Amino acid sequence: MADDYLDIFQQSYREEALELLAELEDSLLEWEENPADPDLLDRIFRAVHTVKGSGSMFGLDELASFAHEVETALSLAREGALEVSGRLIDLTLAARDLIQTMVEELDGGDPPDPDAVQALKADFSALTQGKGGDAPPPVETQGGEKTMGPETWWVRFEPSPDLFRRGTRVTGLLKELRELGECTVAARTGRIPPLDRIDADACFTFWDAVVTTEKGEEAIRDVFLFVEDDCKLIIERLEASPHLQAHAPMLLEFLETAEDPGPKDLKRLVRLAEDLSSAESSAQIRSKAKARKDAGADEDHSKALARAGREASGGGPVRAGQNGKGKNGKEISSIRVPAHRLDKLVDLVGEMVTVQARLTSASARLADEDLRRVSEEVERLTMELRDNAMSCRLVPIGTLFSRFKRMVRDLSHELGKDVAFSVFGGETELDKTVIERLGDPLVHILRNAADHGIESPEERAATGKHPQGTISVTAEHSGDYVLIRVADDGRGLDAEAIRAKAEKMGLCAPGAELSDRQIFDFIFMPGFSTTSRVTGVSGRGVGMDVVKKSVEALDGEILVSSEKGAGTVVTLKIPLTLAIIDGLLVAVGDDYYVIPVSSIEECVEFTREDIVRGRGRKTITVRGEMVPYIRLKDRFRLGVSMSEVEKVVIARAGEHRVGFVVDQVIGDHQTVIKSLGPVFRQVTDVSGATILGDGSVALILDVQRIIRDAHYEATV
Repeated sequence: MADDYLDIFQQSYREEALELLAELEDSLLEWEENPADPDLLDRIFRAVHTVKGSGSMFGLDELASFAHEVETALSLAREGALEVSGRLIDLTLAARDLIQTMVEELDGGDPPDPDAVQALKADFSALTQGKGGDAPPPVETQGGEKTMGPETWWVRFEPSPDLFRRGTRVTGLLKELRELGECTVAARTGRIPPLDRIDADACFTFWDAVVTTEKGEEAIRDVFLFVEDDCKLIIERLEASPHLQAHAPMLLEFLETAEDPGPKDLKRLVRLAEDLSSAESSAQIRSKAKARKDAGADEDHSKALARAGREASGGGPVRAGQNGKGKNGKEISSIRVPAHRLDKLVDLVGEMVTVQARLTSASARLADEDLRRVSEEVERLTMELRDNAMSCRLVPIGTLFSRFKRMVRDLSHELGKDVAFSVFGGETELDKTVIERLGDPLVHILRNAADHGIESPEERAATGKHPQGTISVTAEHSGDYVLIRVADDGRGLDAEAIRAKAEKMGLCAPGAELSDRQIFDFIFMPGFSTTSRVTGVSGRGVGMDVVKKSVEALDGEILVSSEKGAGTVVTLKIPLTLAIIDGLLVAVGDDYYVIPVSSIEECVEFTREDIVRGRGRKTITVRGEMVPYIRLKDRFRLGVSMSEVEKVVIARAGEHRVGFVVDQVIGDHQTVIKSLGPVFRQVTDVSGATILGDGSVALILDVQRIIRDAHYEATV
């Protein structure tokens, strides 16, 4: 049972640690740009300290030992004893990667290379050697001036009964607390029940400590950071007294025996300790208290101890006060839920939407007023449930973008270039499934921008540009889509070179009239590359075709715009979610199809007169503009006769508008996307299926694919 609890909370530690390591990487990269910002250094130190302390609690001694080396260097940097340099940042980034490997080992990952661990430890030791590690850090005084010196604190750590079940090792916490300075700890065992009623997995003990340290309150609070939300933690600063720590055991003895000691008692005890320095020793006072108790005085041990202290010092009475409250007085506002549970929730909501559609269909067919009202209420609740379930899977796209700053930094060093990377719109939310599948395409685009787009500092200076190049990633909502733009200010695309390569590969006829967009689209063809230089980053013509396929698999679009010498912008248009979409239900003969609403511009009527006016061309005039159309009954070979009046659904894919001719437009439909399965993997023109209210199946049209294929067929 204990091992099961340990496994569960080691997994929880793994998730927390990976988040902290991601934050650590972001903070390190920001620190590299703003080395004078003390808040960034505090964030970095806090992340390493928390990973170390929590790892120690869960028995990850190797991780804690290694992180301690990193923490030592960062502590020296905080104290001003170690210069903030590129070397320190490089080593800390390397240590961050190594710690992540140690954390991922908990989930079955490969263990770190022991030689790499020792080598990095040696690098940190060499960096910190002789840097004055024993120098006390500056302490902020009330007057705002910096002074040097220790402070004494009282700490009460009162954990929840589930402490041990969560794999927490109190010895690790107390050991870390003692590392802060001179420390006396007392365990409180008065709440332990009799053996016949004890729960061996529960924690009934709490602890008090008196700590004299130069590190300050935040350092003490950091010790309990991982468990602070699940415990009662009180940290009170005691008045400065050079004799306080000498009398700490007696003070703790008083706190242990007092009924309900609080901050006011501490203040009096500090004054008592000061007075004791010129009166009797604390050992003598404890002896007097014991004698008083043994003699049968009508007072408990704590009162006897306090009275003996007053007699020695001439002080006033000491009374029990009220417990203070720590920072953990607020309620926990969030919980961690496994991703597979959210996926299951969305699947169930999808089934609920399908059942609700059947209920709506039945109420309309039966024309029962009571059933209709129930159906409308169920529809309202289902839509609210759907929106809330989908919002649970939305995560800020900045969680993806944050990975790229480190990648661009490492690439710029590898390529000998100076590249600044910036992110805008990181708070834009997107379905987690979509974000997971966007990582590889964006990596390809960014690597190409750094390698092919950004010039060397010498080349940029020769053309009058700033030696430092820039790459930016921007995200913003656009209806049911998110637009992601990757822009650089590099050399841009050479349209003539791309065209020449396309003609050589037989992708277009020599001299054919092509727009810039059509020319730039050639870079997405397999094996297409205009560079003769092959590097470890790019140049083999593998990558951009994968990007296009990956984006289209998400039912998205990709657009490239560029100006030679001024840079390139790659825009991805990605749907918010892949689970439930708003669709337009249409009928062609006896079959039903769903067209995503996000692709639709308008619907118009289509008559035989329109066919005559087209003179054999498959076009229709819509508001003075000629729009080509596709007759779905012909494309899908349905073999049904032509109706007198049909409908044309005008849809757009990129810069192309196309009409889909259907027999009937039925109306809006909440579409739960169902995969067609591996048997239909080669089927084109459809991206999935959905179940209608009457139990029949409607295919979801892949508008982007149909329009692209139709445009290609028209140009060959």
